[in-house]
Amino acid sequence: MNNKFLLTTTLYILLAMPSFASNTTQASSENPDEMVAYLFTYFNSNDPKDEQICYAISDDGYNFTPLNDGYPVISSDTIAFTQCVRDPHILRGEDGKTFYMVATDMKSSLGWSSNRGMVLLKSTDLINWQHSVINFPTRYTKKWKNVIRVWAPETIYDHQVGKYMVFYSLRTSDPGSFDKIYYQYANEDFTDLEGEPQWLFDAGNATIDGDIVYNEADQLYHLFYKQESGRGIYQAVAKNLTDKWQMIEGHVEQTQEAVEGVGVCKSLDGKSWIIMYDCYGNGHYQFCKSHDLKTFEFVQNTATKGKFTPRHGTIMPITRTEKERLLKVFSNHNQPILSGFHADPEILYSNLTKKYYIYSTTDGTPGWGGHDFSVFSSSDLANWKDEGKMLDVKGDQVKWATGNAWAPCIIERKQKDGSYKYYFYFSAHNPKSNRKEIGVAISNTPTGPFVDSGTPIITDADRPNGVRGGQAIDVDVFQDPKSGKYYLYWGNGFMAGAELTDDMLSIKKQTTKNLTPKGGNLQTWAYREAPYVFYRKGIYYFLWSVDDTGSPNYHVCYGTSTSPLGDIQIDEQHYRVIEQLPEEEIYGTAHNSVLQLKGKDDWYICYHRINKNFIDHDPGIHREVCIDKMTFDKKGNIIPVKPTLNGPTPLKK
Repeated sequence: MNNKFLLTTTLYILLAMPSFASNTTQASSENPDEMVAYLFTYFNSNDPKDEQICYAISDDGYNFTPLNDGYPVISSDTIAFTQCVRDPHILRGEDGKTFYMVATDMKSSLGWSSNRGMVLLKSTDLINWQHSVINFPTRYTKKWKNVIRVWAPETIYDHQVGKYMVFYSLRTSDPGSFDKIYYQYANEDFTDLEGEPQWLFDAGNATIDGDIVYNEADQLYHLFYKQESGRGIYQAVAKNLTDKWQMIEGHVEQTQEAVEGVGVCKSLDGKSWIIMYDCYGNGHYQFCKSHDLKTFEFVQNTATKGKFTPRHGTIMPITRTEKERLLKVFSNHNQPILSGFHADPEILYSNLTKKYYIYSTTDGTPGWGGHDFSVFSSSDLANWKDEGKMLDVKGDQVKWATGNAWAPCIIERKQKDGSYKYYFYFSAHNPKSNRKEIGVAISNTPTGPFVDSGTPIITDADRPNGVRGGQAIDVDVFQDPKSGKYYLYWGNGFMAGAELTDDMLSIKKQTTKNLTPKGGNLQTWAYREAPYVFYRKGIYYFLWSVDDTGSPNYHVCYGTSTSPLGDIQIDEQHYRVIEQLPEEEIYGTAHNSVLQLKGKDDWYICYHRINKNFIDHDPGIHREVCIDKMTFDKKGNIIPVKPTLNGPTPLKK
């Protein structure tokens, strides 16, 4: 072995985030070695800075969340001759605890015929990797000195030989040469390849991106590959890895798009196969399912966003322990927890579905001109699914309004028959009065469909005695755990409160009260808008927002009371809830809701902040939703919340 051309080192991943407490603390009944998720290894684009190995995790094998905020987990300039890698393939070893990864050593900006080798990596924890680089023209100086590309290597264990086979497509500059799949066996340490390249398979023309799996049902190896002339993915089968492969007719892919980089993985339940391939021309992955590796059913295209734009990679089942380790080391900055621009978040736990929901103002439009509300669901407070638009105030759903769908709230109420109803309160523009007014829509489920009551239940005239100016917006609903009664709060420029009628569709107007906190200024507790009420250990907490929603100083303060309708007392030593953190580019942290975990004294504040890129340009309509923990001291004072970039640790299911 010529050490001049075989670089072997031990690699410690450079980009791991600081560790934090495990987000899935094990219950004693859970098996730490149970396969519970999938690890996706991939690279992000043809830009050299993105030709690096990244990780993503999925519980179902189809919907993936990137780790490390989508940044690389292995830095290519520490492992590759070209300082770039592509096409990573990962394999769990026969011992169940050793992992093997191979990748193309290539910088695509140098041209598609510019790579000369591959990288071999080995790990026992998925975090720290030993690596070796093999450059073919200098490693095999006779027959293979004219190699111009070594593409998409993969690894499989050959039980007949008792060694790990590394197979890849290879092409030389010799006349008539085209890409064919070759193989070699790795040495025991997985630091080198034995012998020279041996032909494995080709389809008579350029054949690349091979992936091999063994199917116990038919006791055959299945080789999936891209055939360049056929512009699609095909397969061949063989009884043993080095036998002659029999090609099977028909395409694997379920699309007319150009595809490459197929990967096939057995599902966690062992009953089906996940088939994935890179629709490289359109920038997304496509996932299919098969029960027999003969017929293939389209499942979905993978959503790409931000830095998660996966290219040619592979997936592998991982255990509960491995998942926890990866989530701990490669933690994401999860804020904002909703993608896109959203504001005025209302958070709810549903006893019906056992899930969490956020309802928001749709943001990003001039003049706060959004006209619909979105709902998002989560089982862990960290990962949120967009459930779509649940109410549109511009159209037939809400006949009394035409736009300005703002600042909603919702409450779940159990009915006498054991079912649930959801009362969704919101403000919108009423063209008849030319004012903002408050309506209510009802549903039997947290995601709808919601049916509007037909008329506003709070009009501009329903303001407390003596209150001038302001708007009937920013509604909050609250059930008093002591009396069981329901209350509504609202107001910009003033804080109003009133008891709801038994049907939840109107207020008892004689109970309307001016609750506006007295005193303060823009640096302390001067009330602007967004009242929110919750109860803890005999105390009613009233929260509200100070300053303007477009101000970096927009923040939350609070006072307390012994009654759901005040009066509100303010402790001048304890009134702050959450404020901006300019040193971390966190601004305008306000307009909140509060969540208590069921049966626990664990609390979270859900709020919006100004997107840092718009702090000097339209900040008031470029807001994003965040969640952080909220705690109390022994006397019941709220300990000021420090807004974070990380967001909440996922709750254990």
